[in-house]
Amino acid sequence: MIRSILVVCIGNTCRSPMAQYLLRDALPGCAIASAGLAPLEGAAADPHAVRLLAGQGLDLSGHRARALDGGMVSGADLVLVMDTEQREALERQFPQARGKIYRLCEFMHADVPDPYGCSQNMFRIVLGLVGQGVDTWSERIRAMARDPYHGEVA
Repeated sequence: MIRSILVVCIGNTCRSPMAQYLLRDALPGCAIASAGLAPLEGAAADPHAVRLLAGQGLDLSGHRARALDGGMVSGADLVLVMDTEQREALERQFPQARGKIYRLCEFMHADVPDPYGCSQNMFRIVLGLVGQGVDTWSERIRAMARDPYHGEVA
């Protein structure tokens, strides 16, 4: 059963915090955290992301970027990344975590592009992808909780 999810991107100010807060909203029984591969630690969430999530009733203003570490990876039941490159990097760095690292949009066969430094419109597009990934994973996780003997992550 999946009780803890770690969401990872590069800077932990755009994609992973958006996914983190959407997952928290969708899966209130799960512990959801996020981190970055190369963040400016302590940086606030991107203002575009804060505005977009506020429009969905979620307050991202208190989020602060933090760096990924091995304890976070080992403590998570599921690790969601934004693209294939990040998945491969994590699997190389944390080989013991293979089998629990997936892309957020794995089932759409898509990567989530980095909107950092882009327009509000690009952030809207990225949030749409993030939302679709969150919806798909949330449904799978809820289905596994209902029938743990027949559920597989991917």
